[in-house]
Amino acid sequence: MDRRCPAAHPEDPTPCVGPVAVRVLDAADAGADGCEHHGARMLASLDGARVHPLPDAPPGAAVRTFTAADGIRPFCWADGPRTKPSQLSRAENRARKGR
Repeated sequence: MDRRCPAAHPEDPTPCVGPVAVRVLDAADAGADGCEHHGARMLASLDGARVHPLPDAPPGAAVRTFTAADGIRPFCWADGPRTKPSQLSRAENRARKGR
């Protein structure tokens, strides 16, 4: 069994992409370290979350993670229709508002 980073949700079937490079913290300062891929998916799924680079992260890791999360729907691995704002990506919600 391949090990995945701590930020990978158990129901998310995707593998890690790159090294563990970022820490994603929720609104209560609980969080997990992860690769940029799973960090972005976690960031997109949590309200009020933020991302920080780990000390040995490649340059720009947190910015890439933040930028990727903008276009990812919360819990993107879950099937089903997505029509409510809470089910859409931040980018989709901005587009709906005409910004």
